[in-house]
Amino acid sequence: MARLPRLVVPHQPHHIIQRGVDRQAVFRDAEDFGNFLRWLREAAKQFKVAIHAYVLMPNHLHLLATPSDDTGLARMMQWIGRHYVPYFNAKYQRAGTLWQGRYRATVIDSEQYFLVCSKYIELNPLRAGLVANAGDYPWSSFSHHIGAKPDPLITDHALYWALGNTPFDREAAYRELLESALAAEEVAALSEATLKGWPLGSDKFKNALAKQVQRRVAPAKRGRPAKAASSGTDVPRFRNN
Repeated sequence: MARLPRLVVPHQPHHIIQRGVDRQAVFRDAEDFGNFLRWLREAAKQFKVAIHAYVLMPNHLHLLATPSDDTGLARMMQWIGRHYVPYFNAKYQRAGTLWQGRYRATVIDSEQYFLVCSKYIELNPLRAGLVANAGDYPWSSFSHHIGAKPDPLITDHALYWALGNTPFDREAAYRELLESALAAEEVAALSEATLKGWPLGSDKFKNALAKQVQRRVAPAKRGRPAKAASSGTDVPRFRNN
């Protein structure tokens, strides 16, 4: 069965993952991280994509972003690649692709998963054992959301603003949110949905999304339809009224 085109829904948050080929490092020093973020900021502005959260890990990256149309997300990622890959290859005297295939993305149900996804992204360095405290990792949006360092790349989502009436209230609420560990089920759901490209959310969200985009938004059931159980007699074709 042919693979469905990547689903991109304007004005809806998307979780994006891009990995280095063979899980090799795609960022080796502070200059690499800084240049990528600079190009990401330029591309997000140019193609009208709001970046809500991010983390750049040594061999992969995560973004939580909302595109304003159905082409901006792909154009943003392609534009960054055209700038960052030649820079990286020239600097480290290598050739060929840097990324492991195309980027992965999934549409997420804002009400159920937006803050969970933001938390999942920003705690990635902690789960990987790179730092003892998430705030010690400089290449994520964590410091922005707790009020330690404003980040011009970030466009705060309405659900982040809803955490409090003042910046202090929002930052305190977000800190409290991050103090509780993510459930293993939440981590697995976010990872699986993004890598497979299926939307993540409630059945109500998926049903509404399917009607909106007029396409399947969940894996098709495998195998033939189940036959009706036989009682030993033929099932009548017609019923007398």
